[in-house]
Amino acid sequence: MVMQPITPEKAMEIAKKKGLKPGRVKGTTGVQFTKGRNDRLEIIDWDEFKTTLSKRKLQVYESGGWMKIMKKH
Repeated sequence: MVMQPITPEKAMEIAKKKGLKPGRVKGTTGVQFTKGRNDRLEIIDWDEFKTTLSKRKLQVYESGGWMKIMKKH
């Protein structure tokens, strides 16, 4: 399947259905989705997640409910 870019709002909808939250790797600006059980990640709010995506020129891509954060094309 082809990965398609989606909006942060759509990513939030998918994440909530899967029990995922936005997270940041502690001590970095790296963001990813998490269930909150990894000590290396800190949960952030969705506004901070969207701001980080914008500042770092990142986009959430989705295929069949599977999401990945990558540089915008």
